[in-house]
Amino acid sequence: MTTQIDLPLTAIARKTRDCAQTLAVLSTEQKNQAIEAIAQALESATDEILAANAADCAAAYDKIPKPLYHRLKLDRAKLQSAIAGVRDVGKLADPVGEVQIHRQLDDSLILKRVTCPLDLLGVIFQARPDAAIQISALAIKSGNGVILKGGKEATRSCEAIVKAIHLGLSQTVISPDVVQLLTTREETLKLLQLDQFVDLIIPRGSNSFVRFVQENTHIPVLGHADGVCHLYIDRAADLSKAVAVTIDSKTQYPAACNAIETLLIHQAIAPAFLTLVAPAMQQHNVELRGDVETRKILDIAPATETDWSTEYSDLILSIKVVDSLTDAIAHINEYGSGHTDAIVTENAETADTFLAQVNATGVFHNCSTRFADGFRYGFGAEVGISTQKLPPRGPVGLEGLVTYKYKLTGEGHVVATYTGENSKLFTHKDLD
Repeated sequence: MTTQIDLPLTAIARKTRDCAQTLAVLSTEQKNQAIEAIAQALESATDEILAANAADCAAAYDKIPKPLYHRLKLDRAKLQSAIAGVRDVGKLADPVGEVQIHRQLDDSLILKRVTCPLDLLGVIFQARPDAAIQISALAIKSGNGVILKGGKEATRSCEAIVKAIHLGLSQTVISPDVVQLLTTREETLKLLQLDQFVDLIIPRGSNSFVRFVQENTHIPVLGHADGVCHLYIDRAADLSKAVAVTIDSKTQYPAACNAIETLLIHQAIAPAFLTLVAPAMQQHNVELRGDVETRKILDIAPATETDWSTEYSDLILSIKVVDSLTDAIAHINEYGSGHTDAIVTENAETADTFLAQVNATGVFHNCSTRFADGFRYGFGAEVGISTQKLPPRGPVGLEGLVTYKYKLTGEGHVVATYTGENSKLFTHKDLD
């Protein structure tokens, strides 16, 4: 690996940023060639990466929470999917150099607003070694350098992945130093202090981990602290459709931040729906917890106040019976994390009200919350999910890794011409 971990971190950050500034002016074709080279190198290193991951998993078994272990574990299919995501990024439009505004302020005084890279990303993640693959591809396509810091439980996996990425980049015009890997907790703390060099911190992990990052840096942070997602089954729901969506939203990958943690059911259909969904959930080994009204129908453990705001990331589901759509929306907006919430209903007006009034980055109608994902949205991959209201919001792909600058070209123009008596007027004419 070319990562120079013996250098002070400031020197590594400076070098990565300098390489990124060179990357920022490369053509789309050159960046896409690099992305394909990375994909090929990862394919060639598949056995090495899986062996390193097996060693990480063996060392972490029974020592980390089960949801974290599931995120850590790579298999051949998961790795192949990540590599396919790299190639998908290569197929996406280049987000750099897009002219958003082209305006004549006056004769020969032309303004352009043009997208450009942020420069240097710091990405800190727990487990999830495949995140190193996704983020490296997105960083290169968007013209950014990236410093990766994986969790200690994924060190061997990340080292094998970054080794392959560096090998792939070494066959291209892009310096391997645009992707760096850190491996110690001490480096994490130092990275968070590098506001002189790092433009954006992206944390991926548990809510406590993301909060730790947010509270220990002055660098802008893109992320979400919780994934408390809801599914509301309306009185006008198709019950068979509702059962299918509920099962997928909870069990397809319960460790994901877009899996539901709370199921809300309109009281008018609660008896019929609960007698259908409970056996299906129990077949998937889901532990059910319910409020008083739910427990009148099902013999399950009681849900406490804490359950409504808990991200289980596991096969546990809290259930509450509500009196109305208004009550469901109020519950979601009080206890939800603003991630993804869904409704199942055949009433279009009810669906529209839900989608308009629920305060979340993703609001879905008659489909699983598990669709909240950059790859599934066609972004190629994502660097993370942001639940803040300011953009970027939701799954963040390439568009969240660029900013813009204003470029103004004149021929000796001065502001004095446009001020005072007999001042000249601006034309403000938008150009093609």
